[in-house]
Amino acid sequence: MPNVSENEEKIGTYKERAKRLVSQMTLQEKIRQMVHSAPAIERLNVKAYNWWNEGLHGVARAGTATVFPQAIGLAATFDEELLQEVADAVATETRSKFNMQQRYGDTDIYKGLTLWAPNVNIFRDPRWGRGHETYGEDPYLTSRLAVRFIRGLQGDDENYLKTAACAKHFAVHSGPEDVRHSFNAVVSDKDLRETYLPAFRACVQEAKVEAVMGAYNRTNGEPCCGSERLLKQILRGEWGFDGHVVSDCWAIRDFHLHHKVTSNEAESVALAVKNGCDLNCGSLFLFLQDAVDQGLVTEDEIDKAVTRLFTTRMKLGLFDEPENVPFSSIGYAETDSPAMRELNLKASRRSLVLLKNDGLLPLDKSALRTVGVIGPNANNRRALVGNYEGTASRYITPLEGLQDYLGGDVRVLYSEGCHLFQDKVGGLAAPGDRLAEAKGVCAESDLIVVCLGLDSGLEGEEGDMGNAFASGDKPDLRLPGQQEELLRIACDSGKPVALVLLAGSALAVNYADEHIPAIVQGWYPGAQGGRAIAELLFGEFAPSGKLPVTFYRTTEELPAFTDYSMENRTYRYMKNEALYPFGFGLTYGGIDVESAGIDTDAVTENGVRATVRLVNRGTRAAAEVVQAYVKSETEGAPNAQLKAFRRVSLEAGASAEIELFLPPDAFALFGEDGASSIAEGTYTLHLGFSQPDRRSVELTGRTPESFVLTASAAGRA
Repeated sequence: MPNVSENEEKIGTYKERAKRLVSQMTLQEKIRQMVHSAPAIERLNVKAYNWWNEGLHGVARAGTATVFPQAIGLAATFDEELLQEVADAVATETRSKFNMQQRYGDTDIYKGLTLWAPNVNIFRDPRWGRGHETYGEDPYLTSRLAVRFIRGLQGDDENYLKTAACAKHFAVHSGPEDVRHSFNAVVSDKDLRETYLPAFRACVQEAKVEAVMGAYNRTNGEPCCGSERLLKQILRGEWGFDGHVVSDCWAIRDFHLHHKVTSNEAESVALAVKNGCDLNCGSLFLFLQDAVDQGLVTEDEIDKAVTRLFTTRMKLGLFDEPENVPFSSIGYAETDSPAMRELNLKASRRSLVLLKNDGLLPLDKSALRTVGVIGPNANNRRALVGNYEGTASRYITPLEGLQDYLGGDVRVLYSEGCHLFQDKVGGLAAPGDRLAEAKGVCAESDLIVVCLGLDSGLEGEEGDMGNAFASGDKPDLRLPGQQEELLRIACDSGKPVALVLLAGSALAVNYADEHIPAIVQGWYPGAQGGRAIAELLFGEFAPSGKLPVTFYRTTEELPAFTDYSMENRTYRYMKNEALYPFGFGLTYGGIDVESAGIDTDAVTENGVRATVRLVNRGTRAAAEVVQAYVKSETEGAPNAQLKAFRRVSLEAGASAEIELFLPPDAFALFGEDGASSIAEGTYTLHLGFSQPDRRSVELTGRTPESFVLTASAAGRA
C-alpha cells in the first residue's frame, strides 16, 4: 500500500485506500474481517489483527502495565486535565506493548490498538455491578471526562491515531446484569435525550471517538447492536458518526436466542449489519455468507462495514511504514516506568474522597506508638484494581502503605478481622473466626484504621470468574458479611477509628456516619492506592476528591432495579435526603470563595460567564473543585444540575480568579418528546464547592453563592 504524505487529506485518503483494498477481497475474506479476531490475508499483505483490547484504566489483560484508579475513582477527581493525562499514558503503554509484541509476531487478543473504553453509561442505580467502570451518575460530568479521556487515547497527531477509543455501551444500559442478554430497557424520549444519550453525543461530536460499542439489552424493543433508531437514525443520522460500530461480545446471538426478535443466525447477523454494526465481538458474523445467499443482506452493505474497519486500521498507521508513524518509535521501556508510577500516584491521591472528619485527620505520626489495621480490604490487592485491569509490577495495599509510611517509628498490628462477605475466613473454622484477633489488635493499638467495602469479586460484570453474587450486581447497599460487626468492635474499643472504604459504588454506611470520626472513600484506587491512602491519613496532602455518585441511606428508597425511568433516581431527580450527596467531598485546606459574580442576569444565546475568586486562608497547599449548578424554577423541573466545574490548586495564602462558562443549553429543559428548549421563566445559578441542597450545606458548613437569571422567551437549545 502506498504511504500517506503529510499534505494529503488524511481521512478521505484513508477511506479511499480502505475502499480500494476491500475491493480486492473475496466475499469470504471480507466476512472474516468482520469478527474481532480478524485473520491475515497474505496475498494482500494484510496482517492478522485482534480488535479486542481494553484500556479502561490502563492496558488490561496483557501482562505488566500501569494500573490506574478504576474509572469511578478517576471520575471522583473532577479533573478533566488529569483524565486526558492518564488516557495519554494508557495510549503510550498500549503502543509500547504493541510495538514490542509486533516484533515477536504476537497478534493475540488484548494486543491491538483498538481500546474498548471508555464506558460512558450512566450509573443510575448503585446496585449495578459494572457501575465502577463508569464516570458516575451525571451525564454532564460523564460527558466532560469522557471527551478528555478519548482525546488522550486518540492523541493529537494530525496524521495518525495514537490508539482508537470506543464509547460503550450504546445505549440505555446499566443492569441488571443477570438478565442483560434478554432484558428490554423501556425508556421515555425525555429520559433518553436528557440522561442516557448526552455523553455518547459528546463522545461522537466533540471527541470524534473512532468506535462505538452496542449494548447487550434491547432498548424500547430493539436489540441495541441492531437498533435502527439508535445506530442508523441517531448515531449515524443525527450525529454524523463516521467511525465503526462493534457489538458487545457475543451479543448478536442474543437476537435469536434470548431477545427472540429473529429466528436464526442468518437473520441476526443481517439485522446487525443492515442497521450499521460493522464488527462482531464473537464469531456469529461468519454466518453472513448464509445471509447473503438468502438475500437478507447485500455484499455492498458488507463492503461499507469492512471499509469502515480498514479505515480505522489505516488511521492507526497499520498499513504504513513504521518510520512514518510517530508512535511506532515508543519503546517497551515506557511501560511501567517511574514516570508512569508517579502519575498513577497522583491520580490515586486525587481520587480519594474525605466523607467525614470530626478532627481526627490528619493524623500525627509522633503521637502514635501502635496503629491497628483491620478489615478484609486492608491487604486485598483485588480491592485496589477493580475490573478490566492489567497486572502491576507492585501493589501497595492500605496495610502495606501504612507499614511503608510509618516504617520502624510506629508499630503496625494487622488482622483481617473477617472475610469480605462470608461468615468465616478458615474453611473448617467456626463463624467469626477472626473477630477475637481483631479485638486483640484494637486493645493493643492507639489508633485503628478499618478497611472495609467490596472488590471486583463482588461487584462486576455478569459471568466474571469468582463473582460471589453470580450476576455481579449488589443485592443491597449494606456492607456484606460481618463487616459492620467488625466496625462496631473497633468503635466499641474506645480507640480513635478511621474508616477506609474500598468499593466502586455507594454503600449505605449509616452506622459509620453516626459513630466513626473519619471516613475516606477510596474506590479501587489503583496499584499505588495504599500509598496514597496512608499519605492522606497523615496529611501529606489535602484530599480534593468529590463524589460522582449519590450515597443513599437505604436500599428501600431506590426504585425497582429494572425501572429505567429517572424519576427519583440520582441527585438530579431524588426526593429523599442523601447520606452523602453527589459532588460532596471534604478537605483539610482552607480554600474559600471570596467573591463570585455573573456577567448577565438573563439567559441569552451568548450563555453566561461566571467568575469565582478563591483564596486559601489555610496553612497548607490545598485543592478544591468549583461547581456550578443550574436550577430551573419551572414546576416539575429537575433538581439543580451540574453544568460546569473546575479543579483549582492553591498554595497557602494564595488566591486565584477562575471563569466558568455556561452555554445556553446549560439552561435547557427536555420535554416528553425528547426535544430541548429554554423555558421562559426564572433560573438559579449556584456557585460553590458542592450542590446547593440542604444536606451538602450541612456537611460542608458552606452555602454556595446563588444568582437569579431570567429567560424571556422559549427557544430551542
